[in-house]
Amino acid sequence: QVQLVESGGGLVQAGGSLRLSCAASGSIFSIGAMGWYRQAPGKQRELVAEITSGGSTNLVGSVKGRFTISRDNAKNTVYLQMNSLKPEDTAVYYCNAKIIRVVGGSSFYWGQGTQVTVSS
Repeated sequence: QVQLVESGGGLVQAGGSLRLSCAASGSIFSIGAMGWYRQAPGKQRELVAEITSGGSTNLVGSVKGRFTISRDNAKNTVYLQMNSLKPEDTAVYYCNAKIIRVVGGSSFYWGQGTQVTVSS
């Protein structure tokens, strides 16, 4: 009933930029923390960045200074601005959000994933 739809992935050269978006829709009362994860081939999924409903952020050390996470609560959307991309950033990126449902209760939901490929 709740869906997270991602967009913005693609193929870029090292040093380039991409902006990922993830919009939540459905029977949503409110949204708590939102975040971005990535999974490279043969690797475990890892947390890249997260942002609380109040705007506090946390980023994995390897992307600090290059990536920025933000959100637009009016649009139920979280963004990941990725600058100075490196080949090691290549992965499928997934958004995640804690959704407080209109019908009650809360759960974490995942986006469908979007491929980011950085060529050297």
